[in-house]
Amino acid sequence: MCGRIIQASGPLRYQLVDGLDIPDSRLSNIPRRYNGAPSQELLVIRENHETGERSLDLLKWGLVPSWSGNPKGGPKPINAMAETVRWKPMFCGAYHKRRCIVRVDGFFEWQATKGGKQPYAIAMKDGAPFGLAGLWENCKDPASGEWIRTFTIITVPSNELIARIHGRMPAILRPADYERWLGSEPDPH
Repeated sequence: MCGRIIQASGPLRYQLVDGLDIPDSRLSNIPRRYNGAPSQELLVIRENHETGERSLDLLKWGLVPSWSGNPKGGPKPINAMAETVRWKPMFCGAYHKRRCIVRVDGFFEWQATKGGKQPYAIAMKDGAPFGLAGLWENCKDPASGEWIRTFTIITVPSNELIARIHGRMPAILRPADYERWLGSEPDPH
C-alpha cells in the first residue's frame, strides 16, 4: 500500500505538466516533500464541477468523510481499494463526485524481509511527475467551523514491476485519462 510519496517538483511543474490548464495556485512557497506522509498537507489537483475550474491545492492525507461529523476522531484511511470505492460508504460519495489527482515524482513501497521492511522508491525512468488516482472530501470541524479538506489514494493489485516488492500499488493514471478522472461522470471506472 502506498504510505509515502515524493513531491519534490515545484507547484508550477505540477500545474503545467500534461496540459491540465490549472491557473496560478499561489503555492510557490510549498516545501518539497521527499517523504510525504499521512496527516501531512500535500498537493492535489481538483476540479470544481460547477465552474469547470481546476486548482492545485494543499489537502491533508487521510480521508475524513463529510458525514463523519468529527474530523479529529475515527478512521482516516490513506488508501482506498479500487475494487470497493464504488460502494463502500467511506468512499462512494467521493468516488462519484470528488475525485482528484495526486501529482507525484514517485512513491515508496516496502518489501517484507527477514530483517524487517525494505523501502523502495518508485518513479518514472525519465523522472517526470505522474498522477495517482485519489478521492477528496470536505468535513466541517464542529468546534471551529473550519472546513477541513482531506484525500486518500486509490490502490490496485500490483503490476509485474511492483509485484515482487508488494501486493498492491497506487493507481497510476495515464495522462490521457486525467480529463475523464477529474470530470463529472459519476463512474469513470
